[in-house]
Amino acid sequence: METSVPRGRGLKAATAQATARATAKAGATAAGQPPGTGHGRAPSPGQARAATQAKATVRPVLGGAARAGFAARGVLYLLVGMLALNVAFGGGKHSGGQADRGGALEQVAGRPFGFVLLWALGLALAGMALWRLAEAAWGVSEPDGHKARKRLLSVGRGLFYAFVAYSVLAFAVGDRGSGSGASDKESQDVTAQVLGLPAGQWAAGAAGAAVLVTGVVMAWRAALRTYHDQLCTERMSRRVRRLVDLTGVAGGVARGLVFAAAGGFLVRAALAYRPRAAKGMDDTLRAFTETPAGPWLLVAVAAGLALFGLFSFAEARWRRT
Repeated sequence: METSVPRGRGLKAATAQATARATAKAGATAAGQPPGTGHGRAPSPGQARAATQAKATVRPVLGGAARAGFAARGVLYLLVGMLALNVAFGGGKHSGGQADRGGALEQVAGRPFGFVLLWALGLALAGMALWRLAEAAWGVSEPDGHKARKRLLSVGRGLFYAFVAYSVLAFAVGDRGSGSGASDKESQDVTAQVLGLPAGQWAAGAAGAAVLVTGVVMAWRAALRTYHDQLCTERMSRRVRRLVDLTGVAGGVARGLVFAAAGGFLVRAALAYRPRAAKGMDDTLRAFTETPAGPWLLVAVAAGLALFGLFSFAEARWRRT
């Protein structure tokens, strides 16, 4: 004897089965698997645990690389600050060595075991680049770290530190084109190439405006002490926290001022169609001596850059990674 099924109920069951089959087929196709194999499903709990364990294993390694990178950055900024002070007290625009990354590298190279130190700095900065790129993939270790904006910022920072690491390692193997005065020459050469492109004047002006805004944001965020979200301040004593704030605020404002000034010079170079008007770090710092404040503005900025070097050492110790 046949059992009768209500027509409406049977239609609903058939529709549900067809929908389930279509969903399974679409999932398998999107995963690149033939329909019916079952490999298009979401990762199993075991696979998810394995991925989490892999991240937990790699993160401490990358965290150590980041701390080494912060320490390397601190060495460079401390040396640049000292070189800038030498420029300020040595007569200003045409005096002293180059107050830029290349000048700092030459200072390191002139020390005992300088070759080894250069390789250590370059590899540490390469580690910083890898950590930044890992942040872009896994999220940043701070509030809202999984948002797209912060991940994109990590990509940009990772690429920046990759370039810096490359220049340091190139200097270590004998490429003195990355040495003293390189930042000024690079800025002028790149500006000339961009200005030679169609709509290059607009592109150079936009890049300069972006650098200027970045510098302003750097200084503003330092003044607001937003770096507290990135540091383990609960592990600091009150005295240490005050010292970290001194270096973080003064150093961050000085660093932002240098970036903003360099961006302003690039905008001026674009507007005047004069590549030589673009300035690297050394020429930007020397330009501060031409202000009404004279060399004393450069003294303040140089001291701030040295303080940012000390703040980088604090980040190497207390940064959340």
